[in-house]
Amino acid sequence: MLNPTRESAAERVYGEVKELILTNGIAGGELISEGEIAQRCSVSRTPVREAFLRLEAEGWMRLYPKRGALVVPVGQSEACDVVDARLLLEGHAVRAVAARPGAADELVARLRENLDAHRAADADDIAEFARIDAEFHQLIAAAGDNRLLAAFFVSLGERHRRMTTLSVHRDATIATRILDDHADLVSAIADGDAAAYDAQLARHLAAVHDLREARS
Repeated sequence: MLNPTRESAAERVYGEVKELILTNGIAGGELISEGEIAQRCSVSRTPVREAFLRLEAEGWMRLYPKRGALVVPVGQSEACDVVDARLLLEGHAVRAVAARPGAADELVARLRENLDAHRAADADDIAEFARIDAEFHQLIAAAGDNRLLAAFFVSLGERHRRMTTLSVHRDATIATRILDDHADLVSAIADGDAAAYDAQLARHLAAVHDLREARS
């Protein structure tokens, strides 16, 4: 039988370290040690080791014996893959919404609420800004009324959030660009113009994530 105390400690460390990675609290390319995290989380090294193994299995870290754990940075290929998937899934959702009477009005109302919350968010709280950004796009994917595709989109949410956090850290003007682009995306949905949405989303993602050769 598993030791529940050790298990819960490993789960807590996993959650805390993963959140630090997603919010750039631990930057990509940084090497961290079990001892450092054990001290930070007030646990022994055993749950830290278990958490690191799980994070490595999910692709967030590479472990090097006696050296520590390297946080895997977001590479250009990964970023383009995430963007490709989002273009396909969101475009499909918007076309499905446009085909259902009344669906666009309901979605637009929810997106405008999200946009109001986004504008009101603390500009210095980049983690919260990135969370609301991810929520905006997840609302669109969920409105497509395809549970399998919506669930897959949610699975991209962590990578999406990390990429947005990195982009806003890189360039403070990106936050304003995101808000302006989101308003344009809402307008395209309100107009029932899926083609305009596709084109605007492609421009938005390429600019926000600095993917000058992003596939669309």
